[in-house]
Amino acid sequence: MAAASPWWMPDVHADRRPRLAARARIKTAIRGWFESQGFTEIETACLQISPGNERHIHAFKTELIGTDGARNPLYLHTSPEFACKKLLAAGEERIFILSPVFRNRERGALHSPEFTMLEWYRAGESYEVLMADCTALLKLAAETAGNRFFSYREHTCDMFALPERIPVATAFRRYAGIDLLSTVSPAGPDRDRLTELAEAAGLTVAADDGWSDVFSKVLTALVEPRLGVGRPTLLMDYPVSEAALARPKESDHRLAERFELYVCGIEIANGFGELTDPIVQRWRLETEMEEKERIYAERYPIDEEFIAAVAQMPTSSGVAVGFDRLVMLATGAERVDQVMWTPVGESEP
Repeated sequence: MAAASPWWMPDVHADRRPRLAARARIKTAIRGWFESQGFTEIETACLQISPGNERHIHAFKTELIGTDGARNPLYLHTSPEFACKKLLAAGEERIFILSPVFRNRERGALHSPEFTMLEWYRAGESYEVLMADCTALLKLAAETAGNRFFSYREHTCDMFALPERIPVATAFRRYAGIDLLSTVSPAGPDRDRLTELAEAAGLTVAADDGWSDVFSKVLTALVEPRLGVGRPTLLMDYPVSEAALARPKESDHRLAERFELYVCGIEIANGFGELTDPIVQRWRLETEMEEKERIYAERYPIDEEFIAAVAQMPTSSGVAVGFDRLVMLATGAERVDQVMWTPVGESEP
């Protein structure tokens, strides 16, 4: 089989260009929407002391070489989140950013090592407001692309339909037959109980899988493929252990103010009511890094300025949207690299 022509060949680019033009229109429309809502567009440095501290997200590491030859490690950020929260601590109230972000060990139809993240933050407002923002932006993307119904593989989703809101525990019970909250208590997650329930649902659990690993297996295999079918889904109220940067729900401290938005079984957005307790934040990030070291034999530093900023942050909410995935669905593409002007390297099949 002959190798595919590269993306920069004129005939290939001509085929790709309609989707790329739609990407540009959607980006312009989104910027206009945020400006109409009183947001300020900001920019953050891509090079950071810490790339983020989530156990399963991997960064690109580099070095800063000073004029004296001294070498200090830096990382390409996996999200602009830490820098955005420092700006909230500085006094910004409504900010948004369209930023390149970088994640290692990620490549496929829905992943690229470099992609565009849309993030925004509202000081003094709840994460419920962000859910409404996400709904408005889905409609805006659909209108701009001239495509009310997004499709991916066997699924179709009406962007003008009212999103379903479903707690994680309800989704686990409905789609996996698992009583998730029976495995979560103030004393901590019960790994053995969740393993028993996951295996009864037909999943294989490894001996070294922790509670979070089992949770992720159930979510990925049995729950996520059923979300965002027919209409968008807002999956809400994650266990605290799965929301390292979110504040606990006042009504149930086992759960956190975290939601994810799904369309056609694909995660589009991840939002929080932001944690503002620096002691708890440090403990959570250190716990994440201990797990990362256990699983991958590596860890990233804690950004001490971020911890200090958390103590000064106002009550806030924030959300991140995978912009390339949104454009992919809006234009009927099958892969995110089909809606990137210059894809990174060669695509995997």
